[in-house]
Amino acid sequence: MSRLTSCRPCAAGVGVGGAGAPCLTAFAMSFIPCRYFASEVASCLFRKPSAECLSEISNSAGPVDAKDELLDECESIWKQMKECQSKLMLLGTETLLPSDAKLSLLMLQLKALTADFRQWQARNPELISTNPDVLLELGKEELQKVKNDLEMVLSTVRSKNKQLEEDLRREQQWHEEQKQMLETLTKMEEEANTQVEHPSTKRELNELKNKILKLKTYKKELLSALGAFLDEHFPLPETGGNIKKKNSSAEPVVELITLQEILEMLINTLITTPHEPYVTINESFWPPYIELLLRYGMALRHPEDPNRMRLQAFHK
Repeated sequence: MSRLTSCRPCAAGVGVGGAGAPCLTAFAMSFIPCRYFASEVASCLFRKPSAECLSEISNSAGPVDAKDELLDECESIWKQMKECQSKLMLLGTETLLPSDAKLSLLMLQLKALTADFRQWQARNPELISTNPDVLLELGKEELQKVKNDLEMVLSTVRSKNKQLEEDLRREQQWHEEQKQMLETLTKMEEEANTQVEHPSTKRELNELKNKILKLKTYKKELLSALGAFLDEHFPLPETGGNIKKKNSSAEPVVELITLQEILEMLINTLITTPHEPYVTINESFWPPYIELLLRYGMALRHPEDPNRMRLQAFHK
């Protein structure tokens, strides 16, 4: 009991409810650059043997020696930590300007971390105890932690593998569907190629050419019949009267075009340029012909320009 009473600062500093634990933990975390190493060192320096651990050590071969040795090491480490903390508390802090405070603090932190890094790199790990019973219990505890972590990783890997298997099954199903579709399309292409025969294609091409020739012949016959009908029923005015009229008005003689030429001009303009089917009316158009076409609805004037007209779109 005397040994336990003398080790009160160590127990208070590292216990669950002790007052010195936050101070020492913050001290260790602030002066060790890597958080992982800080947590490991703090756990090793400030670890208080649990009741179960001490009871197991007590039940082993040397219960008193292992407990005394561990408590002695805790006391020595506690004294070293107290001395370092008192030395650091005596060091004053420099007052910095607000503009340079952040940069200076970062530079100082960099220097401190670099020095700590070099020191920890050159330092060899030290055992907290040479007692085999203490080392055995600590090893068991660490192995249990590693086992728990590995079991968690194993469960994660299994769930991931299950998800990957489901994805693989869906991809294989999609591959089979695409393969069947490709086979179907290939069969359809082969059937279409076998059905197409070159003689039949050539025969259809010849038939189409014959139809085009027949249409051209029919067009010529239709235009010639239309011209004969127009020449018979809608002839041009007499040339002599036209010349006298032009001479009396002292204007040059203008050759008039026939009604057939006007209709052909309107038809060609409507077919070639359907977006702009209007024809400009000039002096070669005889006014009675224009009035005839407009009165019987065969032609339409431009809504904005009366000197232009177009053929009525009977094909629409």
